[in-house]
Amino acid sequence: MRMNGSERPGEVDLRPLSARSVVLSLLLGSHPPQLAVRDLVRAVEPFGVGGSTLRAALSRMVTAGDLRRTADGVYRLSDRLLARQRRQDESVDARTRAWDGDWEMVVITATGRGPAERADLRTRLTALRLAELREGVWLRPANLTRALPGELAPVAQSYTARPDRPPRELAADLWPLDAWAATARALLAHVARADRPADRLTAFAAVVRHLLTDPVLPPELLPAPWPGTALRDAYARYQREITGAMGA
Repeated sequence: MRMNGSERPGEVDLRPLSARSVVLSLLLGSHPPQLAVRDLVRAVEPFGVGGSTLRAALSRMVTAGDLRRTADGVYRLSDRLLARQRRQDESVDARTRAWDGDWEMVVITATGRGPAERADLRTRLTALRLAELREGVWLRPANLTRALPGELAPVAQSYTARPDRPPRELAADLWPLDAWAATARALLAHVARADRPADRLTAFAAVVRHLLTDPVLPPELLPAPWPGTALRDAYARYQREITGAMGA
């Protein structure tokens, strides 16, 4: 699992806010992920997005398939972005079980796939928090409660394994743990300093992107101290803050 190529360990990957990114951040953090246009107008105002800019962005997002608009003027995430919200929720509330030493192993069995299909499969396996040991062989400790999706069956076989290598050493080779932790600590420091609403939204958008790359390993395989829990807690507090502000 590789970190973002534009991000070095300890650096914060901040991206400029657009009206679209503000709307998506608010809806991705909302349950259910829908808001009436009047509520969106009020919600985006602290982030410097005016009403006319918002309406233009909403129109483009509906056309692009990001949002769906109901007859009563409520905007909700499309099915594609609902899947993204589920991944985001799982990144914040990673559900684990006690680890007994077993590893999940996925071996790619399909052949003759084109570059686009191979890239898509790599993306799906990485999203499942698997790491590539060598070409076509992916694995991770079996400490997550999720099951592998059935859609992998035509292209891969899954196994339970017990690698010969020391598990802590293997985990350190599969994931850039020290680099991930350094960036997480930098993000925690940054969100503690950010005070303007737009700065905080930008910072926590970076937090979510980083949490999506957390391998969520058993504690005994992680370098200490590990900042993953602190980063999740900080984002959960921010979600409550935003939800409370929108409901005020």
